[in-house]
Amino acid sequence: MSKKIIELRNLRKNFIVGEVVVHALRGISLDIEEGEFVAILGASGSGKSTMLNIIGCLDTPTSGDYKLDGLSVAGLNKNELARLRNRKLGFVFQSYNLLPRTTALENVELPLLYNPAIKSHQRRELAMNVLEAVGLADRMHHMPNQLSGGQQQRVAIARALVNDPVVILADEATGNLDTRTSFEIMALFQELNRNGKTIVFVTHEPDIAKLTKRNIVLRDGNIIKDTVLNETIHARSLLESLPVNPDYD
Repeated sequence: MSKKIIELRNLRKNFIVGEVVVHALRGISLDIEEGEFVAILGASGSGKSTMLNIIGCLDTPTSGDYKLDGLSVAGLNKNELARLRNRKLGFVFQSYNLLPRTTALENVELPLLYNPAIKSHQRRELAMNVLEAVGLADRMHHMPNQLSGGQQQRVAIARALVNDPVVILADEATGNLDTRTSFEIMALFQELNRNGKTIVFVTHEPDIAKLTKRNIVLRDGNIIKDTVLNETIHARSLLESLPVNPDYD
């Protein structure tokens, strides 16, 4: 029997804007199992970012229940939520969110600084291992401004992996990238998923969503479609079909 990593039950989230109540989520129920690669789609205002923030323990629902890796998140205090984020979740953002005056290696080590069980020499070794895994063994000591957009996103993915989280949450992770680099990053996500990582990927791009295994579409705070993709499209094949650009680095 598959293990449920994310369990949402009748999740609602309301915001007060002036005198108006905005219903961002209207009773979402959803399970995501270990090893899934799920894309969450929807137009601006559909509720996908709100849902990701709740799944990422960055926000709390107005009502409903959320379990992450079997643990009910309701009732946890700020310190407990921070510890849960650090141990269970890896985040990848559209804008990379790297520290500008810090090397790739030091950026990747950062989440481990909040884990007292990991010693300094272990931090360095773990960070080096994940940077090597994402193809940046020769860029470890570069600053972010010395890296291309795709390389910066690989550093961000390495940082998300370094704590061995139960799920990676990606928020428009290809939004700032050109087509070729987007396919390269998606090929990396597909490889991570093949190796067992559970990934939740928020995107507004249907072509990117087709590279995952399951598409969940939101509209006005409701799930309107939940589709398992039976045929896998390999990002590496799409990459090979692109015309060669001699100026591309």
